Amino acid sequence: MVPTVPSPALYVGDLHPDVMDSHLFDLFSSVGAVTSVRVCRDTVSGRSLGYGYVNCISSQDAAQAIEKLNHASLNGKPIRVMWSHRDPEARNSGIDGKSKGYGFVQFDSEECANSAIEKLNGSVIDGKKIYVGNFIKKSERVLPDSEPKYTNLYMKNLDDDITEELIQLKFSEFGKIRNVIIAKDAEGNSKGFGFVNFENPDSARRAIKAMNGAQLASKTLYVGRAQKKEERQEILRRLFEEKREEQLRKNMASNVYVKNIDDDVDDDALREHFSQCGNIISAIVMRDDKGISKGFGFVCYSKPEEARRSVNTLHGCMFLRKPLYVAIAQRKEDRKAQLQLQFAQHMGLMNQTVGPRPGWRPSGFVSASRPPFQPMQLPVVPNAQRQHRQSRGQMNGRMLSQSDHSIPHICHLHQLDHSLGPPKDFNSSQASFMHQK
Repeated sequence: MVPTVPSPALYVGDLHPDVMDSHLFDLFSSVGAVTSVRVCRDTVSGRSLGYGYVNCISSQDAAQAIEKLNHASLNGKPIRVMWSHRDPEARNSGIDGKSKGYGFVQFDSEECANSAIEKLNGSVIDGKKIYVGNFIKKSERVLPDSEPKYTNLYMKNLDDDITEELIQLKFSEFGKIRNVIIAKDAEGNSKGFGFVNFENPDSARRAIKAMNGAQLASKTLYVGRAQKKEERQEILRRLFEEKREEQLRKNMASNVYVKNIDDDVDDDALREHFSQCGNIISAIVMRDDKGISKGFGFVCYSKPEEARRSVNTLHGCMFLRKPLYVAIAQRKEDRKAQLQLQFAQHMGLMNQTVGPRPGWRPSGFVSASRPPFQPMQLPVVPNAQRQHRQSRGQMNGRMLSQSDHSIPHICHLHQLDHSLGPPKDFNSSQASFMHQK
């Protein structure tokens, strides 16, 4: 079940065994902003499991990636791209957790999939005959007769003096009619709408085509398929949600979250400072009930590119007395999904064998998870017992200064180029150790 506002995390399936993290990053970054990627691998052998995850910076970028890259070729094999749902129940359940009656199985080769179709299609599970076939994109599916069949029509904009006999006469030219009803109030006056029920669906479709928008007496008729109240409400609700989701996706990609704002900054100052990156629709500093700044706010740009420019330009820059934190704004659901993905990456890395990850590029993309552990070669110290007595009471971390390796660090989502430097007493510690030696 797709959430109301999709998270920026994507599932990528049907990957070629040779696909690495770098391949995923290069492909997906060509259509949108990407924060992290991961190809899932066997914890023992390191072999690709044929799927992975891509974390985009916004839901709009993720939706664009699905639209452009689903079934795209990567290393000579079409890939499958869909929303990532961390909750297993949401992946295989409908409304209220009920099964939708269908599902998907991904194999590592086409031969295995064809074998499963041959052996299982038409078999019986729990008393039901199942259908097993190759996956076909929704846009490519051809239905023999997808148009719904109906015979009952709803009409409105009727003049007060329009009778059921006149409606019968006008609509009978399209086919045989079962009955005609004009809704009336308690006093017998027309409410201006009614129903026409045909015997044949084709007659009903012809009547809509001819009479909808036609002039009857002094008013223009509306004629359409009659719907139950629940059905009408469901259609209106779906249209509202689709419009709301579209607006949210559009705004979220253009909305910037700003924190560590100086207490003296107001809405106008925030707008003026961020206007250097583009056209601003709104800017606000969040305040408590007493009007005191909470230290964070939001800036909404007219275009997503302007929002990304502000992140790249102003993140970490001083504004009055404080360095700003600037990032693309995320809904709570999006942040939760992103944290879950990062946690899964971290746990997967802990289970891997020690050594560089496949696809690791020191000068290129770095995933949001912790870099691989680099073992440090400690020097052999003669007369270790005496050396230990001389170093008693001193910090053991001093030994780290002999390694030529940099200190591992966790990459920040928006600060991938920042790393921790050596300790301030690095040179003095090195000299002290060499003197003791």
